[in-house]
Amino acid sequence: MQASGRIQEPGELVKVEYKSGRYIGRVVETDGRRMVVSILAVLKHPEQGNLHRRFDPDVPLFHERRALAYTEKASVPVEDAQPYAGEVPEYKASLKRALEAELAALDRMKRWAERGLEQLKGLQRDYGF
Repeated sequence: MQASGRIQEPGELVKVEYKSGRYIGRVVETDGRRMVVSILAVLKHPEQGNLHRRFDPDVPLFHERRALAYTEKASVPVEDAQPYAGEVPEYKASLKRALEAELAALDRMKRWAERGLEQLKGLQRDYGF
């Protein structure tokens, strides 16, 4: 996320990223470097697994990341916040949309990997291996 160019004040709406998720929230407080944001809606559900070894299912700890809850407070760097001027969707509906989008993206990736495996196995036969 790009920096907004100014520090948001308490009460203002912002878009923030937090642990691979994206949210709409209201600024509760700020010290100029960090801000506390009360979560109002989910724009992108957090990714699952080890973020340092993306797409590796064989890591020792495969993290489960839950979306931040409605009105849960998150502390984020000020430069990671952008002003938000749109309508704030209802939390539960936004969470459902974000979760469904994440599920669809993973399903698409799974189908892509399966097709890639099929083609590589065909090439393996063609190559005589």
